[in-house]
Amino acid sequence: MLAVDIQILLVIILGTTDCQIIPRIEECGLSCSQGFHCKSKPSTGIFNSFCRDAPASLSSTVLKSMKLSTAMKCVQGSQCSLHLNIKGTLNLDENIRGLEICSLSVDVQQSQCVNVRFSRKTSNKLLGRKVHVQFNCFEVNVAQHIYVTMKTIPNYCEVKLSQEYYVEDCRNNDVGKHIPVCFAGKLDYNVDRVRKTISVNVSDFLQDQDYYVRLCHKWFTCEDVGSFALIKGKESLKSTSLQYSQLLPCLCIEGWSAIPDARRTQLCPFKNDTKALWDRIVYNPATQTLAWEPACPVHVTVNLCRLTKPNEQCVDLQNSSTTAPEKQVKYSRVDTHPRLCMKFTTKQGSWVRCPFAHGNFPAWKMRIAARAEQTQVSFISQTKAQFSVLVCNKAQLSSCNSVGIRHSVSASWRTDVDYSVPLQICDIQCTLSSQSKEDDENAVRIMLLTAIILILVTMMALLGHKILTVFHRKKHEGRSPAQIIRQSFSTRAKSTSSLH
Repeated sequence: MLAVDIQILLVIILGTTDCQIIPRIEECGLSCSQGFHCKSKPSTGIFNSFCRDAPASLSSTVLKSMKLSTAMKCVQGSQCSLHLNIKGTLNLDENIRGLEICSLSVDVQQSQCVNVRFSRKTSNKLLGRKVHVQFNCFEVNVAQHIYVTMKTIPNYCEVKLSQEYYVEDCRNNDVGKHIPVCFAGKLDYNVDRVRKTISVNVSDFLQDQDYYVRLCHKWFTCEDVGSFALIKGKESLKSTSLQYSQLLPCLCIEGWSAIPDARRTQLCPFKNDTKALWDRIVYNPATQTLAWEPACPVHVTVNLCRLTKPNEQCVDLQNSSTTAPEKQVKYSRVDTHPRLCMKFTTKQGSWVRCPFAHGNFPAWKMRIAARAEQTQVSFISQTKAQFSVLVCNKAQLSSCNSVGIRHSVSASWRTDVDYSVPLQICDIQCTLSSQSKEDDENAVRIMLLTAIILILVTMMALLGHKILTVFHRKKHEGRSPAQIIRQSFSTRAKSTSSLH
């Protein structure tokens, strides 16, 4: 119950802090309680840095309190700045001539000090009374971390007040609306995917003030991508074009006013453009290492997988899953088979990339042949390799139940790989029987074709022999070769007709 009450209280405090209105001042200055005369003078703080022992009559609590707050000074209602408002209370003592107030910026280690002196005539008359001092001329920055000290003049040891203070940031509505560094501007964009340019329009920022726009990749910080673009405040057209190389989920448009410590605004409109993330796959042939490095921070699960032929599904390889939000994923000793792929899975879906599918890397093939009652498995590989064969019955897409023993077939030698595509030889008997039947049919066709060719050759040889015999016989009778051939065909025709 107490924890719930604390959470509610924190919400109320934070809510009121964001909505808190900063008090306005017309001019900064020093003021003291009514009846006291005081004046201020800038101080380096060096001469009063060394303390002395306090008199016995001086109480260590002569400095009663110190309160810090923020004040806002505006010129003509628009040009506003923040000031540190310091209120201190002390008991006036004859040993105290004044106060030294110093403000140290913790972020940049810069300090500014002021001496507050009391009038001697007034001090002597009002000894022992409380004096309220207010000073608000220390200008501060948005969200600045400050360390404030208040000492007596002279500086008595152990008579000092100190306090840390955080200036409101741009989340405070009053600060965000009136302090120039909080005017981040509003960005609108248009993408030309053909020219790979992003046109940016800027509005709601300081008038007549220059404005910077850039593209960046958002990791812990937004890292530069290309050069800055400067929009001149005096120009009527508040737009510019930025060139990009890839649309990535972490590609952001960032803009800010060209003033020191200006607040920046970011627009990251491409969070769903994850397609280009999966193309950064690199293979090193020397080390056989397959690596992928995200171009943007992304929560993704990476697997190696085997691309199957029937339905083009990619079946995960065992012990290859890894989750990489921002680091490089690396697989050592990877086989360069065309069907070995990488699978990327996010909340939006899965993507598969096959880096060896284009035939740019050496791959191996496997063949099956039947020899008598045995199965012969052969491998063709451009590199030294060692293969294993498992005779099995296919149970599921990614599994095969063993029905035989494991044989090692060494066509040549290869160093062991950690990740390789398992090519399965399933239903061997059916495959071999159908293959044998096909081989038999092919053999019959070849034998039949050979017989026909032999018959034709024999007939042509007999015909040629007959013609030559007739030619030699008639040659002795003095006839020309053409007459002999015509008479030979004529005689054959007559003999054929006489048979009929």
